[in-house]
Amino acid sequence: MSLISNLSPHIRKRLVVAQAAIFFMIAGGSVGFHYFEGLGWLESIYFTTSTVTTVGYGDFVPHTKAGRIFTTVFILVGVGTVLYALSIVAQAFIHTEMLATLGTRRRTKEMEKLKNHYIICGAGRVGRRVIKSLQKDRIPYVVVELDQKKVEQIENWDRQFVLVGDATIESNLIKAGVERAAGLATCLADDAANVYVVLTARDLNKNLHIVSRAVEEQAEPKLIRAGANRVVAPTIIGSQSMARALTKPAIADFMDSIVAENLDLVFEEVPILDNTQYIGRSLKDTNISRELNLLIVAIRRKEGEMLFHPSADTKIEQGDLLIVIGKAESMQQLVKLNPPANVA
Repeated sequence: MSLISNLSPHIRKRLVVAQAAIFFMIAGGSVGFHYFEGLGWLESIYFTTSTVTTVGYGDFVPHTKAGRIFTTVFILVGVGTVLYALSIVAQAFIHTEMLATLGTRRRTKEMEKLKNHYIICGAGRVGRRVIKSLQKDRIPYVVVELDQKKVEQIENWDRQFVLVGDATIESNLIKAGVERAAGLATCLADDAANVYVVLTARDLNKNLHIVSRAVEEQAEPKLIRAGANRVVAPTIIGSQSMARALTKPAIADFMDSIVAENLDLVFEEVPILDNTQYIGRSLKDTNISRELNLLIVAIRRKEGEMLFHPSADTKIEQGDLLIVIGKAESMQQLVKLNPPANVA
């Protein structure tokens, strides 16, 4: 993003006025020297520029009385006008730099207050899609990216929490609030760098949920050993999606519709907290399916056991995580209708 685009409308207007003043002074002076001294247009422009920049004429002195009068008035008016215009230009850019500095300090202070946010390391093609998803869900995040050009490709990057720096450096992760973060996604294009980020982040926050990109398939076990909770290989996922589209197009269309939200269907994780009203009740005795028309695809028990397509008699236990699919509006109602039992 250019410096001009960061200027306020008022400053831009003043810059336009300053540029117009310089143009008219040079144009007026050129016409005056051409008319009063009989100079050619190129010489007139040259002597006009020499006058307004206070460089001096050197080998030229006005020969006519009218020329001297014009030169005297032009020096007083033209030089003053151009210097004033140049001061406006300088003031505009200094003002912009000050605003940028103050804005950076303000965002840094706000970033220091973030808790349970997410850190995205790398703003390449994969990282920007992760960022876009977080923006859509209005989830707080911090981006760590070394390449300024990639940073500028982020939508509204100047209003986001963006740290321009190397994600493999521990101090940058600390600045991004890794010790207070809920999760971290490392989307760098180099597996060795991703491993290093995972190792550093895991050492700084033992409870951090880490998802890492794997460029090569053989990097997955290394990233798991380094501390990643989940490893995603875009090439593998892409090839599986292509195979599904080739052999099972109906299923592929359904999955793509969910991802693109064409069907207004969303997947959601619903944690069963300590005092949630659903604890100890079977699925058939809740309003999840009967009233909200939501489908519980799976239940992950506290111990890690995953129950796929649980039956209606399955009881909900404390610490469960319900994997639910359904309409977005119904999903919001589930959250509203599922407050802690002592509040309901």
